[in-house]
Amino acid sequence: MVANDLRQRVRDKSVFIFSLIVPLALMGVLSLVFGGLGEDTVDLKPATVVASADDADQLGSVLLGAVDALEIMDVTIKRVPAADVRSETKATGADLGIIIPEGFSNAVLTGQAAPVQLVEGNNGSLETSVLITAVKGVLDQFAAGTVTAAAGGLSGLPDQDLAALARQAVDGPQLLTLTEGKAAAEQLSLRGTLVGGQAGLFLMFTVGFGVLGLLAEREQGTLARLRSMPVSGLMIITAKACTGFILGVLATTVLLTAGSLLFGVSFGSPLVVAALILSVVTAATSLTFVVARVVRTAEQANAAQSVLAMVLGIAGGAFFPVQGTGFAATLLDLNPIGAFIRGLGISAGGGSLGDVTGPIAVMLAFAAAGLLLSRVLPDRGAQA
Repeated sequence: MVANDLRQRVRDKSVFIFSLIVPLALMGVLSLVFGGLGEDTVDLKPATVVASADDADQLGSVLLGAVDALEIMDVTIKRVPAADVRSETKATGADLGIIIPEGFSNAVLTGQAAPVQLVEGNNGSLETSVLITAVKGVLDQFAAGTVTAAAGGLSGLPDQDLAALARQAVDGPQLLTLTEGKAAAEQLSLRGTLVGGQAGLFLMFTVGFGVLGLLAEREQGTLARLRSMPVSGLMIITAKACTGFILGVLATTVLLTAGSLLFGVSFGSPLVVAALILSVVTAATSLTFVVARVVRTAEQANAAQSVLAMVLGIAGGAFFPVQGTGFAATLLDLNPIGAFIRGLGISAGGGSLGDVTGPIAVMLAFAAAGLLLSRVLPDRGAQA
């Protein structure tokens, strides 16, 4: 019976349209609409800095050299007198103005105050923020020398030793270093969310073909003939659900694979992804039992499946991440589509099968609830 249903669905081109073509087309359209969706890098524009500093000032030159040597963007430094930095920055549309006071190096090396003035450009751009951060980083390093020299002076060291001590503090190796790592955020990128969400959303339509087959046989009168055979009603419904389950597994696998290739998304271990697919298809298939109990015609089944797919898909984050608080957050966590996307996020971050037990438990619990509900609901189709 399952093989016969699958042959009929393969001949019916609508299963390919709604299970594969439409979701892939929607992924492509959304990707085009959102352009650089999911890109983790930002291209910084070339920046201009207007600065004043004494050419003989060693630390002042070091500060401007550090800004000029930034690897993340091209920086052009224009030297002007200190009195012209503000006007020149505004007139030329420069990103930042830097005024380094006279005697800057001597002040730093002897533990005296040496304020460096920064003039932000009119644009207020990201490049300006990056430049300010770079300048502050260098000044913090200089401040270590200043503090060291001041401490040396307070401890009674000779003045001729303070400069060497401060220079050693500035140029010496850093005792504390920061190593950038990548934490397992357990969240998909926006592209990954798009692919996983669309796969989950259209899964709800795909598994519905099993219910449609049952209702079609009921409307055509062939269901009565099946029941006249030594086949139980539960076996007939189970066969229809198996048809939807198989179609759901195949369609979701194809969508995730195609989405990964087309959009450059990796979902991690195939074993973990397979477990997630089986779980979410089980949850979605359980709804077909509920729908089969409450509708009388194929048209009603189509409408019910569409409503369930859109509600669960949108609430689960098929188009964009959805967050809630309190009771709403609890409901969102119980959404099988949302659990499926969370599981894919964990898998994409390198998670193992043990790490996705939470999302899998949610999906299987949803499936159990669906099956239980289908047992207690009256069969309106049989009563028609």
